[in-house]
Amino acid sequence: MRIRTTVAAVSGGLVLAALAVPVAQADGGGVHKPTAAERFGVSRAAMRAAADDELPVVSDVKVNGGKAIVAGYTGSKTYTVSLTASHSAGIEDAYVDLWHGREHAHYDGVFVPNEQNATCTAVSTTTSTCKLTITVDAGRYLYMNSLAGTWHVTAGAIAADEAGSIYWNDLYGTHRIQRLSQLTANASPEPVKKGKTITVTGKLSRANWETRKFAGYSTQPVQLQFRKKDSDTYTTVKTVKTNNKGDLKTTVKATVDGFFRWSFAGTSTTPAVNAAGDFVDVK
Repeated sequence: MRIRTTVAAVSGGLVLAALAVPVAQADGGGVHKPTAAERFGVSRAAMRAAADDELPVVSDVKVNGGKAIVAGYTGSKTYTVSLTASHSAGIEDAYVDLWHGREHAHYDGVFVPNEQNATCTAVSTTTSTCKLTITVDAGRYLYMNSLAGTWHVTAGAIAADEAGSIYWNDLYGTHRIQRLSQLTANASPEPVKKGKTITVTGKLSRANWETRKFAGYSTQPVQLQFRKKDSDTYTTVKTVKTNNKGDLKTTVKATVDGFFRWSFAGTSTTPAVNAAGDFVDVK
């Protein structure tokens, strides 16, 4: 194998990648975030020597097809990450990871690719689309609730030229990892006479990565929605805030047969969720 010389783009500028440090995780072990030099098998001295090389151009970086990653408090799931890269000599390999922290040398969470090399499919002589997978193990590595929200995305690619020129950016973009949410609804009494009062209750909860349970999500606005028996469309009746335990409760007047549900729009740390509709027979 030829010796690669590289240049790394980090944090949007043409600078060398900083050395990564182990991440303390829930099990007390460590996970290492690779540097550009480690991933593509080059020395930092060689990277400095190639500062004027043509760099690969990276675009269309996607994690989970652009959708947020939603995790409960146990189990694991594998997601596809991908990017498109171009260079006059073509593309040899690529890299994508997710990390959480103040800066790329000080992080408290990281998910690196499962594969040693990306699967790169050439779409022309200069451009390839490269895919990898990452596995989010919630039960092991999502160990504190503050990890929910915005994560950084690292993107890298190495060209197939003699220099082995590298693009690398630890701050290429961002992606959300969220705490799984649940929402229930119950309307009573059933059946009910027209004009009488219906009480609609429910609960909004989300995964707590620290206690390994679901816990109520407090003081959140949630919409009470209704659809008629023969309709496919829900309309909003009113908005109610959850109490300090995540509970919901309100009253409405019975008019026609139909379904009541609660609908939560979501936050940066918690995904949107709709409760299953509860049917009320109005006599």
